[in-house]
Amino acid sequence: MAGKGWQDLKQQVEGTAQEAVTATGAAAQQVVDQAAEAGQKAMDQVAKTTQETVDKTATQASETFSGFGKKLGLLK
Repeated sequence: MAGKGWQDLKQQVEGTAQEAVTATGAAAQQVVDQAAEAGQKAMDQVAKTTQETVDKTATQASETFSGFGKKLGLLK
């Protein structure tokens, strides 16, 4: 009878331990997923900012060369 009690207790402890491992694994995966999402958002923002900077620089260069062309009489 005592053996069955120990067996039940052992199974309860093992079950509780497995639940704790599963919960810890799920929490760790959630942290990894959140970090990956944050990293992706940061990379998206860098790409957007870089593209905006390139666009602005190209526009400014075009306007500058257009101004030079007008001053030199090459453009109207």
